[in-house]
Amino acid sequence: MIVSALLTSVGINFGLCVLFFTLYSILRKQPSNYDVYVPRLLANGESHRRSHFNLERLIPTPGWVRRAWRHSEEELLASSGLDAVVFMRIIIFSLRVFCVAGIIGVFVLLPVNFTGDSLQDVDFANLTNDSLDVFSISNIENGSKRLWIHFCAVYIVSIFVCYLLYNEYRYISSKRADYFLSSQPQPHQFSILVRSIPVSVGTSISDSVERFFTEYHPSTYLSHTVIRRTSKIRNLISDMQKLYKRLILLRTEPTRPKYERYGFCGLFRRRVDLVDQYEKKLEDLEDNLRLEQSVISLAGEEVRAAFVSFKSRFSAATAFHMQQSNNPTHWVTEQAPEPRDVYWPFFSTTFMERWISKLMVILACIVLTVLFLIPVVFVQGLTNLDQLEIWFPFLTSIASVKIISQVITGYLPSLILLLFLKVVPPIMWYLSSIQGHISNSQIERSACDKVLWFTIWNIFFGNVLSGSVLTQISILLEPKSIPAKLALTVPAQASFFIAYVVTSGWTSVSTELFRIIPFFGSLITKPCKSPDDEFEVPPFPYYRDIPRLLFFGLLGITYFFLAPLILPFLLIYFCLTYIIYRNQFINVYEPKYETAGKHWPLVHNSMIFSLVLMHAIAIGIFTLKKLPEATTFIVPLPILTLLFNEYCRKRFLPNFTAYSAECLVKKDREDHDDDAMAEFFEKMATAYQDPALLPVQFSVNHDSHSAPLLSSPDG
Repeated sequence: MIVSALLTSVGINFGLCVLFFTLYSILRKQPSNYDVYVPRLLANGESHRRSHFNLERLIPTPGWVRRAWRHSEEELLASSGLDAVVFMRIIIFSLRVFCVAGIIGVFVLLPVNFTGDSLQDVDFANLTNDSLDVFSISNIENGSKRLWIHFCAVYIVSIFVCYLLYNEYRYISSKRADYFLSSQPQPHQFSILVRSIPVSVGTSISDSVERFFTEYHPSTYLSHTVIRRTSKIRNLISDMQKLYKRLILLRTEPTRPKYERYGFCGLFRRRVDLVDQYEKKLEDLEDNLRLEQSVISLAGEEVRAAFVSFKSRFSAATAFHMQQSNNPTHWVTEQAPEPRDVYWPFFSTTFMERWISKLMVILACIVLTVLFLIPVVFVQGLTNLDQLEIWFPFLTSIASVKIISQVITGYLPSLILLLFLKVVPPIMWYLSSIQGHISNSQIERSACDKVLWFTIWNIFFGNVLSGSVLTQISILLEPKSIPAKLALTVPAQASFFIAYVVTSGWTSVSTELFRIIPFFGSLITKPCKSPDDEFEVPPFPYYRDIPRLLFFGLLGITYFFLAPLILPFLLIYFCLTYIIYRNQFINVYEPKYETAGKHWPLVHNSMIFSLVLMHAIAIGIFTLKKLPEATTFIVPLPILTLLFNEYCRKRFLPNFTAYSAECLVKKDREDHDDDAMAEFFEKMATAYQDPALLPVQFSVNHDSHSAPLLSSPDG
């Protein structure tokens, strides 16, 4: 990629960022858009729709930036939880790393690379038509003493990143303990999930649980809730919701003709009152729902699993860690998630269905990874348009138009990848949801892990390898020249990744601020909404945004000594994310569940992987650049990094899997004399009741028939 193509991409994306910032500054002040831009404040009653006209609404103002900047970490912790704090710590960590790496890269390595003479002499009068390779390590001649500067930079940044990782791991680990000690009593702190419950002939699962825990945990056992299969009920509720939405649409359009089709293939139609018809169907569905709820609550459809609650946190932790039976496949225990975090559809599947689903997920991820290589190869063809002209001569006329060539090579490849990547997080979330996870937070962490590694393998390795093959396809006929060519082509891919950071980074985070999809979605669905519809605040999509931050961190760490020109663009991206996401946590997103910072181990592992990858590339580069001494001294660095990671894993990771006895006992003693605990323990019996068994009301017929025929029995 030439400099002018990169400048074209930067110009286009900078213009889009300015446009989105301006539109957001105006649209967020319009009362009709409050449910898009300040749904959290609106739901909490902190913002009210103003009907009177104000000229200030039409003028873009930066006041939201000032409010987001002043929001402290303590306020963020109180309002959005520790998960939000950890997310912002990822951004702060990245800013610290790339500030130091940027100073070294831009003020030291970049001039060293630019003044090298391995490539052709640079024409300063025609710099925009020169390749970006002149800014990379490719421009340093083989065996040059200048490479020792890059060697020192690798060591300095590696040590600095490890130092920050240690401090962040320790800080977040301590915040987890503090967050737990300052929390109010929660049902999941006193409960565990028990599966593979053995049942004797003639007894129910509930009786088996009661008898077992009364016998073996007599002084600490409190209550239990047996889980039931509610897939039929969920299907009924889904049908009711769809019918209710259609009914609301008819009510909001009273002049719309209401016809019903009948006869062969619906060839005939007759005029009917569809509103009355839908209301009658809705009432019938509610009757069926109440009947199904009573049957399931009374007769069974039980799963061999139950949430078991204890009288203290320490007792619950002891039961979780201790093997309950001589047969380790019976009475299998897991930590209970928050009641609001339970993924209830999981319990409607059998063991065989879950086992088959896990195999299908593995195959689906492999197929998705392979299929995604098609757009990756196509994108690399666009970034190397001159090479494609050799294989496809008809492209010569397109490449001859300068501005078109610059847009195609500089902007279009990153845009195509960005659009393809948009569908990956939802797919990975769905695949994770059928793997057997018992909570939404586990599904989200699993999806986060899948999206991250999918992005690394397809975007990073896929582009590097396919780019090398496309630009140097002739080297396949000369195998001996492959190492020398790769020493030039791998660093040269930084030009593509710079454009990728600008498009997938700058523009994507700006669209997050503008909320382009929710905005246009609200315009379409607004006529269909009823004033009685429940207002829902969206949860934060960690599985979508954490992998993006970590991937940009990998690009910066890996390429900072190869092509330091990428660092200023990354710094701009992380500065934008810092302000924008603080604003979104204040105004838009509300936590639906809390993992207390369990995302951080993934962040730590990703950074360690980035460091080791950088070391591996450095070893290869110094070898191919004929500086064997540097290669020898770099070899211990990945070994020391992995030893550091092992120390952190032993030192901090246990704090993210379970709380210590010190914390549990201390918290139990604090609550021992609290009179409110008696009321809390009474509510524990229904804390894990399946929402599908609760009363549901959609029809306008509010009477005694709206209640379930029988309530779900308590454990």
